[in-house]
Amino acid sequence: MEPLSVLKSRKKNTVTRLSRNSKIFKTIIKAIQDKKGENIVSLDLRKIPEASADFFIVCQASSGIQVRAISDYIEEQVKLLCEEIPYKHEGKQALQWVLIDYVNIVVHVMRPESRKFYRLEEMWSDAESQLHEL
Repeated sequence: MEPLSVLKSRKKNTVTRLSRNSKIFKTIIKAIQDKKGENIVSLDLRKIPEASADFFIVCQASSGIQVRAISDYIEEQVKLLCEEIPYKHEGKQALQWVLIDYVNIVVHVMRPESRKFYRLEEMWSDAESQLHEL
């Protein structure tokens, strides 16, 4: 069993669950606030087994231009301050609902009509929600 002895000295990876105090979480909320996103709500999905992420952050913007400004600024700030890029983003063509997927946190920047139609907060009503004031 000589070859396995190397594993004993190898540094272990420690996985930390995200929380509302996580740097990426705070960076996203601040970026939305800086660009005047409205009705900012975070949904804590960690206790929901079917959830694909730890958190959803949902906000709305009054125009397509603001949707683009918020979503671009989120990506810029998270890359600058947290050194992370999104796994995927969707909706940057139509600018009605932009989704930015950071795997453990998924950000939804929505126009009021889309938010009212899709009602994400109702769909995930089992999640603990928190309003983030400007």
